[in-house]
Amino acid sequence: QNNPNGHHAMPQQQALPYQQLQQQQQQNGRQQQHNDSTATSMDRRQVLQQVLINCGDHSNQQPQTEQPNNNDVASQQSNNNNTSQQQPPPQNQAPPKVEPTITSPTSMTNQSAAMPTVTTARENSKPLLTCSPDEETEDGRVRNQEAATKIRDAWIYKQIRARQDEFTQYKEARLFIGSWNVNAKGKDENLESWICKNWDTDAPPDIVAVGFQEIVDLNASNLVVDNKTQQRSQYWIDKIRTTINAKKFSNNDPMRSYTLLAYKHLVGLMICVFVKSVHYHRVKYLHTDSVGVGVLGMGGNKGGVSVRLQFYDSTLCFVCTHLAAHRENIAGRNADYENILTKVSFDVGEEAVREVIQSGSLRQWASGNSSVTIPDHDLVFWFGDLNYRIDESISLEQVMEWSNNGNFKDLRINDQLNLERAAGRVFQGFEEEELTFKPTYKYQPGTDHYDVRPDKKIRAPAWCDRVLWMAQDSEHIKPISYERSEINISDHMPVMGTYMTTIKDVIQSKRKEVYEEVMKLLDKYENQTLPMVGLSAIQLDFGEMRYEQTMTLPIKIHNTGKVVAQFRLVPKLDEVALCKSWINVNPTYGMLIPGEDEASINITITIDNDTAHALNTGREVLEDILILRLENGRDYYITIRAKYARSCFGMSVDELVMYAEPIRNIPLDPIQRAEYTDNHMNGGGNSATAAALCVPKELWRIVDAIYQKGLHEKDLFSTAGIAEEVAEIRESLDTGSAFGDFQVHSMTEVMMSFLANLSAPIVPTKVLPQFYIDGQSIQSASRRFLEDLPPIHYNVFVYVISFFREALMYKDSNGLSAGKLARICCNCLILGSQGVTDRGGEVSADFNQMKTNMQLIMIHFLETSSI
Repeated sequence: QNNPNGHHAMPQQQALPYQQLQQQQQQNGRQQQHNDSTATSMDRRQVLQQVLINCGDHSNQQPQTEQPNNNDVASQQSNNNNTSQQQPPPQNQAPPKVEPTITSPTSMTNQSAAMPTVTTARENSKPLLTCSPDEETEDGRVRNQEAATKIRDAWIYKQIRARQDEFTQYKEARLFIGSWNVNAKGKDENLESWICKNWDTDAPPDIVAVGFQEIVDLNASNLVVDNKTQQRSQYWIDKIRTTINAKKFSNNDPMRSYTLLAYKHLVGLMICVFVKSVHYHRVKYLHTDSVGVGVLGMGGNKGGVSVRLQFYDSTLCFVCTHLAAHRENIAGRNADYENILTKVSFDVGEEAVREVIQSGSLRQWASGNSSVTIPDHDLVFWFGDLNYRIDESISLEQVMEWSNNGNFKDLRINDQLNLERAAGRVFQGFEEEELTFKPTYKYQPGTDHYDVRPDKKIRAPAWCDRVLWMAQDSEHIKPISYERSEINISDHMPVMGTYMTTIKDVIQSKRKEVYEEVMKLLDKYENQTLPMVGLSAIQLDFGEMRYEQTMTLPIKIHNTGKVVAQFRLVPKLDEVALCKSWINVNPTYGMLIPGEDEASINITITIDNDTAHALNTGREVLEDILILRLENGRDYYITIRAKYARSCFGMSVDELVMYAEPIRNIPLDPIQRAEYTDNHMNGGGNSATAAALCVPKELWRIVDAIYQKGLHEKDLFSTAGIAEEVAEIRESLDTGSAFGDFQVHSMTEVMMSFLANLSAPIVPTKVLPQFYIDGQSIQSASRRFLEDLPPIHYNVFVYVISFFREALMYKDSNGLSAGKLARICCNCLILGSQGVTDRGGEVSADFNQMKTNMQLIMIHFLETSSI
């Protein structure tokens, strides 16, 4: 289909919105962490089949910089500086300033990407970041000029953004993105079929961004010394410059030639960005960065190099990466992506930030500084050897057959990057055009055949080499083509994409008028007296809060003065956090002008398991004070309080057996609780509390209720209960009231939750068997385990095992087995609320072995009469 500019657009295709896809995944129970097993692979593949999403293994190389010739706009600075700003050449070397001829906006063919778009919300839920401390004036007022400036800038951005159409005209610019893993090859090959394809019929691009991987061998010498990368970078830069500035394309017209803007290299990686000379004078704020994520998490054998710039009045970022190899290493590639996304940063300076604020961009400035990250740009292109393969569940032979026969649909459905993006685990917010070309890896160099030589390790073909994009406005990037080149000197084929982008071009005089109007309105109020605000309440009483309950109450704030009121929450003296962990406040800062509608500060309290533990042990009370600071004004103190309706959940069995009365009647305050216990033990109350129970009464009640409801129920302990019934059952246990007519599945869920959320697990870690257990040692190990259990824990363990034995008598109808119940026991009785992890947050191998031993012991108890 032809667009108005005469360029050929890709056929329109349908993409399922990401949120709708995510709902489908949640309904089918498939949204989970990556698992290399075939079952999990099938789940992810089936998700892709439902929505018909149609969108390599290699050593990695990192690019390094090289000195361009005098006609280049910028050259790479010393490699000692990881982030560098590109400096323009002397005035007499710059291309002549001629008004560009970027096509004015036209209605392009609406093309939707094959992968769904992910929109990442940035909530205003974190404290405002400032480098300077608060200052107290002589009259007792506290002020932070940096915070005031940032809040003020954020408000200005909001106003300018709302009026940006008044001073912005939108133009179209073509961008070419190319990526190639050259496998340390490259000599005299012609690059026209890759970079300049269709230039003789279509308009050449305005920007050319090319990324290379493995421009040098990734051996120890190059990784440590990095001595060949400069030479190879210069070789490829010269090749590209010569190709795109060939006479057949430029006709010796300097305005049709290209100038190198910037480049960056890191071992085997290299990225270079060229711009048409006619646009040179509209490029500024050039910066580069590189991040190594290879050996030890920082080596240059894997990583990313990036270039960012302001083109006219839009900010662009190009990222070339080489991610972790090997078909099974999906998690490694995902982690490399997150590392690069997190670590890449460009210190563009306050001048650049203020300019884009005046243009209505850079929303992150309010809570940051002069450094910007990848997602902060208007347009982002991420490309390179991403190394994602075809899912492991598909055999090598099948992948070969699909690839050779052009069965792209099945390949797309099983593509790891498509699967991971659909699950929301990587490249959130990015889009990719549909993959309609053969996988680019792994070829026998010098041929057009996939490498199946018997003396080589055969790899399944894969789309390792990709180009993805992201835009603040999804309508501002339209793909024109996405294909591969047939240059075959490497084991990878090059890929390339051409995109029509919408670029902002600010009319300076009109922007100045709008900016002055906004500033005039702001100055009108800033130049008057001190700020004042009214709060709807300075005390919030949440009343009685129950276990796992969440409640939100708002505080309305309105400007009662004649000047702008900037407010923010600040920590108390000698504290870091704004409030206690069980409180959440949103937003934590804001700004109101006189007459503006009142704003709401939402205070949320959540009683989770950790909070319940702290409340039951007397380490916490539901009281706190929030400090709301008015910049250049006074502080407001907001009191937060609530009363905890005590629950048996989150307590220890050693304490629960002390009380025959409902736990709700037992005082929470340690001193009052001690007095209560003394009075009852001395005959002042119910004599039933004078002696400890064998097991907690709450456990006995729920077990008895399950027994009465029927142990023959199908899928017992497997089917989730009804949330409302679960809450009512928990309340009955805490208050001692009779159970209603509840489903047995709700009862079983409460039982497992009760055991799993005890403050100390029934089976302490110290008693877990640490040696290997076999059929000969199982009986002695089981006996030793019982002897090591504390008395109350022993009672509860025996009681639960005995109950499960009873349940096994109905296994034909309820579907239970000894192995299944053993796993339930491990999850509830061993882990409890205290998972055992190592320093890295992962469950240790020793603990996994001990857990396996305990499963064997529990199966032994369930299948024999050893107790």
